[in-house]
Amino acid sequence: MNTWKIREIKPEDNQQVKDLIRNVLVEMGVPKVGTAYEDRALDDMTNEYVGERQAYFVVEENSKIIGGAGIAPLTGLEEKVCELQKMYFLPEARGRGIGTDMINKCLQFGSDQKFKKCYIETLPYMENARKLYNKSGFEVIEKPLGNTGHYNCTVFMIKDLVLN
Repeated sequence: MNTWKIREIKPEDNQQVKDLIRNVLVEMGVPKVGTAYEDRALDDMTNEYVGERQAYFVVEENSKIIGGAGIAPLTGLEEKVCELQKMYFLPEARGRGIGTDMINKCLQFGSDQKFKKCYIETLPYMENARKLYNKSGFEVIEKPLGNTGHYNCTVFMIKDLVLN
């Protein structure tokens, strides 16, 4: 039995999510510019993911947010491609299958919203994340798609979605 649950973000989660994302980025040695670290969206993630065809999910365990991931239209290719965004987990969430469940939740959402593909950007040294994406069916592509503004992310991956 899981001691955690995946649910949509609520306004009272905003500060925890912002701190979680920034703490994980610092832990991973990610540059603070040209990455999610400097995104203004972190100040109000609930509001950032309001609207059609987008959602941000959090993993909650014992009243604490231990991970999260968003899914939204990819800027520049909004009609057909969604982007898996801001997927980060605290150390206590890793290696427990939570990442796979989160990706599946996000991909199902993308499929339900009639996106044809899902795109993600990451960094070469985020090896565990890349392994998880590979295991979930993402494939590396040569060039970035859309316009994410994350110029320091140099690994680009895509996956075809099964439409329902």
